[in-house]
Amino acid sequence: MGGETRESCGVFGIYAPGEDVARLTFFALYALQHRGQESAGIAVSDGRTIRMHKGMGLVSQIFNEDILAFLKGDLAIGHNRYSTAGASRLANAQPFLIETALGPLAVAHNGNLTNAMALRQELLRRGVGLTSSSDTEIIIQILAGAKGETWEERISSLMECAEGAYSLTILTRRAVYGVRDPWGIRPLCIGHLRSGGWVLASESSALATIGAEFVRHVQPGEIICLDENGLTAIQGHPPAPNPAFCVFEYIYFARSDSILEGESVHRVRQRLGAILAEEHPAEADMVIGVPDSATAHTIGYAWASGIPFGEGLIKNRYIGRTFIQPDDRLRRLGVALKFNPLPDSLKGKRIVLVEDSIVRGITSQPIIAMLREAGAAEIHLRVASPPIRHPCFMGVDMATYDELIAHRLSVPEIGQTLMVDSIGYLSLDGLRRAMGGDGSGLCMACFSGEYPLDVGPLREWAKLAAEWCEEAVR
Repeated sequence: MGGETRESCGVFGIYAPGEDVARLTFFALYALQHRGQESAGIAVSDGRTIRMHKGMGLVSQIFNEDILAFLKGDLAIGHNRYSTAGASRLANAQPFLIETALGPLAVAHNGNLTNAMALRQELLRRGVGLTSSSDTEIIIQILAGAKGETWEERISSLMECAEGAYSLTILTRRAVYGVRDPWGIRPLCIGHLRSGGWVLASESSALATIGAEFVRHVQPGEIICLDENGLTAIQGHPPAPNPAFCVFEYIYFARSDSILEGESVHRVRQRLGAILAEEHPAEADMVIGVPDSATAHTIGYAWASGIPFGEGLIKNRYIGRTFIQPDDRLRRLGVALKFNPLPDSLKGKRIVLVEDSIVRGITSQPIIAMLREAGAAEIHLRVASPPIRHPCFMGVDMATYDELIAHRLSVPEIGQTLMVDSIGYLSLDGLRRAMGGDGSGLCMACFSGEYPLDVGPLREWAKLAAEWCEEAVR
């Protein structure tokens, strides 16, 4: 991806008496690793107490056999994180765990609350101590102090005051809950184990990894309870009149083998590439993609254009996504670590290079330079999404206005900056066509600037944070 967005996180939940739930959660988080490579954690209940382990890094770096043996119980939740709200430090790693009047409570969260600052100030006014900058801590503290004799009532109370994106897995002594915001911005699905247990996951690909059968998606505003009674579903909050599932899940975030809202991610990406070829044809000898995120888009472009699909870049699959690097210099070095060109395939060829999206353009520049050095005669850049001109305030760290290359520059200027022979982005209408309709039910705010809910408070907070950073640098 030409721009280093940080992902929306991955959440998981399981109720499966008699199963090694910590191990199943570990493997599910492995399958969701693409959604967050910064920290991970697992909390397990044995019906009396909740034990938890979390740390910074990849799932494989945080857990081992001794830790999994310690996490004994019949129900669990897990989380993979990238920082969206809150800095990258252990205090913000999830799940969060506290003791409440109703017993221990753990929460894992994917998304961003747009009214987090107002809720935070209200908690502080009430004398609640906060130890992190994460809005997940705000959620768990609201749940701990909410009105209601049952967790279902308290979760419904949370949904009355929380605004923005949240897919939650919640662990109590004897139940796991799955919650999705009324707009349905972030994904959450339900699976069933052959043993009779139930699971919740951000993506269906995690279900397949642990041998669970996909059942359905959690509906906007719905609360799912997994306990000794099996699965119970209640409508915790009325669905929003304008549902707004994040379209970027289809373009980039989700694994290609996942099913989102009844659609195959792989097939959607092929359609994006095919429509891109219709809108922006090119005279070329070969179509190549940036592996692996743009592979399906590239196949669609090649099929629709009739230009042969080929490999021009080999990916080192032992290197994480380059946007985990802490600064631009290391990001550029990371591209060379991550990709190697194939000079024999590229030399003297006119190349169509397909990207799934471009955010800052930081990684696109060295990739294009690498292809030139390997002998490509022409490079025609094609982007399988519209220009990203607006930040995301609902769970994805998609840069600031000043950092977004398409906010600062026109499409021709982007082409000149990246030094390609031609450039073409998928149109917004083309994106809607690929999604099979007029785009209703989807959030496309990063392209259009039309947000499904008020993001004014977060916009102001982002502006203040940027000013504070500038002051700190001075």
